[in-house]
Amino acid sequence: MLTTLKTSYTDTRAADLAWALGREPLPALAVLDLELSGARLQLRLLGASHQVLLEEEGRSCSETVACMPGSSTPLPLGVSKRVGEWEYEFAARVETLSHGSFAGRAQELLALVADHPNGLAGTFPGSPHAFTAMLAQRHEGQVRWRTWHAYPQEGQLVVTRTRIGARMPATL
Repeated sequence: MLTTLKTSYTDTRAADLAWALGREPLPALAVLDLELSGARLQLRLLGASHQVLLEEEGRSCSETVACMPGSSTPLPLGVSKRVGEWEYEFAARVETLSHGSFAGRAQELLALVADHPNGLAGTFPGSPHAFTAMLAQRHEGQVRWRTWHAYPQEGQLVVTRTRIGARMPATL
């Protein structure tokens, strides 16, 4: 699903993004509710930020990547921790692209997410390449999602990847 967000573009620097687990739902500009093999997932666009709410078998988790005033937790490169009975893994990276490369990458990502049944993307008025996009799936008993936060004025794309679910047995 692709939507134009009815707000000004205020989260204007990739470096301002912070990460948090367990936050209450924040006001969303666009929401996509999904059912993925027994897991209820809500993808939420918060401007140039995102929040994912997950519920399954009486357990819940929320992930927020946003510009959060007063937050002292910057966007980490990686996190691996237990959340109740789940294993949670988060990874983030910042891609810096030339103007031409950025425009092409933005178009590819928006096309990928816009037509995907488990995808949500929002563009901002004034810049076709300013967007936040999310894509979720269920794979081998785990729920996974990827997000892209675009900052065309900096030529930066913040890419995150999350996986949560039952602990996977070690393989030799």
